[in-house]
Amino acid sequence: MIARFGPDLDSLVDIVSFGVAPAVLGFTLGMRGLWDCAVFVFFAVCGVSRLAGFNVKRGELAGATGRVKNFEGTSIPTSVLIVLLPAVLYALGYAGPPLPFGSVALGPWTLHPLVLIYAMSGSAMGSRLKIPNLRSELPGRGIFL
Repeated sequence: MIARFGPDLDSLVDIVSFGVAPAVLGFTLGMRGLWDCAVFVFFAVCGVSRLAGFNVKRGELAGATGRVKNFEGTSIPTSVLIVLLPAVLYALGYAGPPLPFGSVALGPWTLHPLVLIYAMSGSAMGSRLKIPNLRSELPGRGIFL
């Protein structure tokens, strides 16, 4: 039980850092429509689901070598690329209503097309894509590198 505490705590930190924080940044930037919020929740839930699945299957994925050769779906730290988007847009003065691509009214709610990047990233995290772990080939490195 104690041996699993470290990896599980690391996953919790990853959820906050790479799942919740990018969604909060997008909201802060000005994507505040109800559809936007639904996409942000979807993104965070995909990150939680991906990490939970990895933690459950960790031993199975590692096999006899103790190293994971392939990941299923993109890892949650890839969302750091999404964090760059609000930072660049804010630096260029696009915070608030003048967001690139504007907004679309879908029913009674608003959607900013820019939020679809979050939807694509969340979908990629939850996918069954086999992504090679390049670090598994490094000597002396475990699955937690």
